[in-house]
Amino acid sequence: MVIWILREGGVFMSRKCFVTGKAPKTGNSVSHANNASKRSWGVNVQKVRILVDGKPKRVYVSARALKSGKVTRV
Repeated sequence: MVIWILREGGVFMSRKCFVTGKAPKTGNSVSHANNASKRSWGVNVQKVRILVDGKPKRVYVSARALKSGKVTRV
């Protein structure tokens, strides 16, 4: 499933982890003068092949899920 999100900087594809469900977070970038402007923090996702229901599938998985061994590559 691909979700397109329209932001001020353009159109981005949804970066969401297939295993953990991690998604981008939003908040404020605060300057020294305490001016706040919206910004977002992306998720470190990698496109890997894993077994899903016994079949290899190419999905986005977060780097933390790969490092901790929650998934194994095919």
